[in-house]
Amino acid sequence: MSDPFADPQQNKPVIKLTDQVQIKSHEEDEDVVFKMRAKLFRFDTETTEWKERGTGELRLFAHKEHKKLRLVMRRDKTLKVCANHLITEDMKLQPNIGSDRSWVYRCHADISEGEPSNETLAVRFGNSENANLFKEVFEKAQEANAEIFAKEKETQDASEEKAEEATTPTKETVELKPEESSESKPAEEEAKTEEVAKEEAA
Repeated sequence: MSDPFADPQQNKPVIKLTDQVQIKSHEEDEDVVFKMRAKLFRFDTETTEWKERGTGELRLFAHKEHKKLRLVMRRDKTLKVCANHLITEDMKLQPNIGSDRSWVYRCHADISEGEPSNETLAVRFGNSENANLFKEVFEKAQEANAEIFAKEKETQDASEEKAEEATTPTKETVELKPEESSESKPAEEEAKTEEVAKEEAA
């Protein structure tokens, strides 16, 4: 027996589910060249204290096209990004005082929070062997990126030189008018004087 108080519209779906929207992380355009579990800290300049950013898997990605390498780290469970930056030549890994499994370095453009920010980061590994392995891979990535940036600069400089050459006037594009000969001027003046004398005589 049906329920007389039941709403006949109740069993109809109110919202029709559509296909799931896939959010791009840009990691699909890259290859993982290194990964290792670590804990990340950032130095808070206001409180002058180290604050934990998260624990998770630290990865180095190489882009499939331009081959540039960047460091990305996501927190466990939430997978929220806590580090995201290109590996540049000016980043210098320094030992963290009192630890043989931790490195400190400056990053001028970490975009884990959306906008580029200047950060001092410390990354700690499970043991000194893992820390040393990370240092080796990190420094190789620095060298690889430095070569890529240098080639890009050479290409840019060459294109700028070509653009300058294209806009610089050449002998073929500049039409020069021949200057009047200084010898022809006295002859013209004499002819005009003779014409005036004839008119006066007449």
